[in-house]
Amino acid sequence: MRKITLALSALLFLVGILPAAAQQSDLLQADEAFRLTAAPARQGGVTFEWKIADGYYLYRDHIEAKNADGEAPVALETTEGTREDDPNFGVSEVYYRTASAHLPKGDASEILLTYQGCKKDSICYPPETRAVNLETLEIRTAGSGLGLFAPPSEEPAQAAGAADTGGFRLSQDAASGGMVASLLANGGALWVVASFLAFGLLLAFTPCVLPMYPILSATLARSGETLTPRRGFALSLAYVLAMATAFGLLGVAAAWSGQNLQIVLQSPYAVGAVAAIFFILALSMFGLFEIQLPSAWVSRVAGTGGGLRGSLGGAAAIGFTSALIVGPCVTAPLAAALLYIAQTGDAALGAAALFALGLGQGLPLIAFGTFGSRALPKTGGWMDHVKYVFGFVLLGMAVWMASRLLPAPATLALWAALAMVAAVFVGAFDALGSDATAGRRLRKGTGMVLALYALILGVGAASGGSDPARPLAHIVLSRQTAETGALGFANISAAPELQSVLATASSEKRPTLVYFTADWCVTCTGIERDVLPAAQVADSLAGFRRIKVDLSRLDEANQSLMRDLAVVGPPTMIFFGTDKAEIDGTRLVGEIEVKSLVASATQAGK
Repeated sequence: MRKITLALSALLFLVGILPAAAQQSDLLQADEAFRLTAAPARQGGVTFEWKIADGYYLYRDHIEAKNADGEAPVALETTEGTREDDPNFGVSEVYYRTASAHLPKGDASEILLTYQGCKKDSICYPPETRAVNLETLEIRTAGSGLGLFAPPSEEPAQAAGAADTGGFRLSQDAASGGMVASLLANGGALWVVASFLAFGLLLAFTPCVLPMYPILSATLARSGETLTPRRGFALSLAYVLAMATAFGLLGVAAAWSGQNLQIVLQSPYAVGAVAAIFFILALSMFGLFEIQLPSAWVSRVAGTGGGLRGSLGGAAAIGFTSALIVGPCVTAPLAAALLYIAQTGDAALGAAALFALGLGQGLPLIAFGTFGSRALPKTGGWMDHVKYVFGFVLLGMAVWMASRLLPAPATLALWAALAMVAAVFVGAFDALGSDATAGRRLRKGTGMVLALYALILGVGAASGGSDPARPLAHIVLSRQTAETGALGFANISAAPELQSVLATASSEKRPTLVYFTADWCVTCTGIERDVLPAAQVADSLAGFRRIKVDLSRLDEANQSLMRDLAVVGPPTMIFFGTDKAEIDGTRLVGEIEVKSLVASATQAGK
């Protein structure tokens, strides 16, 4: 049975990474897919030739040259390509197997040559830029897509405080080792690990970590009368160590598979599997376990086995899967560790930092499991009620996980159903006699409130609502927006769209805000409810082009854009100046407050 628990943990890990890894493991690096050479042309000037790998192609209209400063275009002659209805850029001319371009003889001694290609029916690479010395025909890297498909450039930034990455000029910090590299330089690897442990402790009470407390409570409640502070410590320690291990392993997997942790954790297979596990565990809390799965197998996973070792294995399995709850919450330390792994390939230090981050987030959980366990009733009918409460908590976790895969109204309908079932359990529809006690009347009143809330949720779901906290808000949203002049964002999903927006904003002498968000991002919901509507924010962003990138459904286009802009996941805000370059020191990741957003906007708008 111990082997079954270990196998379950391994299966959950593989289910999260293998679909993503299978898509990326056979990808070539850009220099391998598009081999560029330069040679003197017979008619004078220079001829560039690309040898294109099978299954890959280059875009004709994305081959261009500029002077060494990157400001003035340089005439370049290209041959006719094959016309195709490309899924990324519409009807385009592309080259298969080989491509060539001729640069007539001129006065320039060096140029910047940019090109972009794709793998057939797969991903598109960010634009690649090479500096070519026209006298020696030496070709060197000048700028390329960040991290995953080509090695990071060792060339200095092309502009003070910025680096040309994937066609976008990012701040130097975003395109370098960032926080991890700085900590490493100041105190070495141990300082990095210690700092991330402290960061994790500071993040322990953020919205994405809080759901772990009721999950751990449910695990402790399963131990019944055997639960002591010592046992609570052992169970919570196993839970936290497994969660931190999952962080470290998924960091290694991110480096190996070419996916960042944020994308891996949003695999539909992984999210669906964890939602199903929470649902099964909830059924076990209600005593319906035997009709779902063999009781011996499930008791090992849920920690219902009689021995201490089995309970530890079950707690570890649940802790391992709980990494999927914390993972979607991007914070500055998490983003820094993942970017460091992507840019340097140092998976060992990156994984150690992620393990320390997870351990720091789990330290309060250990304290809670050790001392909070005393508050749980150990015997009698109370234990059944406690299990029912935690059964509903686990059902809520299952709905929350499933919300990343389901349309918002469907999720709201599930919340409505859950609230109605809870109302039934509390006693909303039980008949009361004239001799009913105050306690029974209070329970019935509570149940009626739950039933009323369930009906409101149902109406909200039927009318297209999405927010369980405000299920009917969408009905008057348009009128309120018109009255208050709420902040609006234009939606984009791909790099060419953003390049076009930045060019337009530059011509208008306006800065640009790019906001990465998603329906499943808990922190984003708070930002959009409490921060963006603030009057100070509206005033500070009034002159900005405001762009939103919705990552609710991760596809190749927005994943490519995330790589280009060194974005780990939502919420992330990037500020571009009128020169189309990111303003150094203004990027916001994770929890965003009115004060910090106004400060970044003010700096970007100068």
